[in-house]
Amino acid sequence: MILYLHGFRSSPQSTKANLLAQAIRDAGRGGDWHCPQLPPGPRAAIELADRLIKQETGKGMDPRRDLVILGSSLGGYYAGCLAERWRCRAMLFNPVVYAARDLATQVGEHSMWNSPERFHFLPEYVDELAGMAAGRPADPSRYYLMAAKGDEVLDWREMVDWYQGCELRLLENSDHGISDFGQWLPEVLERILRDQ
Repeated sequence: MILYLHGFRSSPQSTKANLLAQAIRDAGRGGDWHCPQLPPGPRAAIELADRLIKQETGKGMDPRRDLVILGSSLGGYYAGCLAERWRCRAMLFNPVVYAARDLATQVGEHSMWNSPERFHFLPEYVDELAGMAAGRPADPSRYYLMAAKGDEVLDWREMVDWYQGCELRLLENSDHGISDFGQWLPEVLERILRDQ
């Protein structure tokens, strides 16, 4: 199972999600790709991801061996929380590290990047983010981190510090959305499929 969790205000139609979905299909693994539209509430988002994972474990999937969770920005925070719970691999792209702190500034109404749809990020969501914090990785060898020094939203140094010992691709420039993600797609795909 390859589970991709998009970031705050993003969607399964993001550039990274589309590039990854096509690459996974081209590799003959399209049936393993899951990229849900996440609800704005963190607890609901994690519950949705958990349901998808449990459906696959019910079919015989062993999460420690057969599951890789990919996450971008806030989705990276979720991916880290889930990877610790399921003891699976995770690949994180400019992940939020201190979600409650960083998302506290986002309480209010927002529009999605890829659509005119609007949603509310409620104050209680900040508490949900704080409550699900998983701590630093118990087994850094299960993680791959891509962090961009040019990230205009998050501090790449916090990412690198939090994920010490994990496989790291540090981008000298780029940006929060990793607009040059296509350049790194072969490396990312190789690591997604490496142990499956």
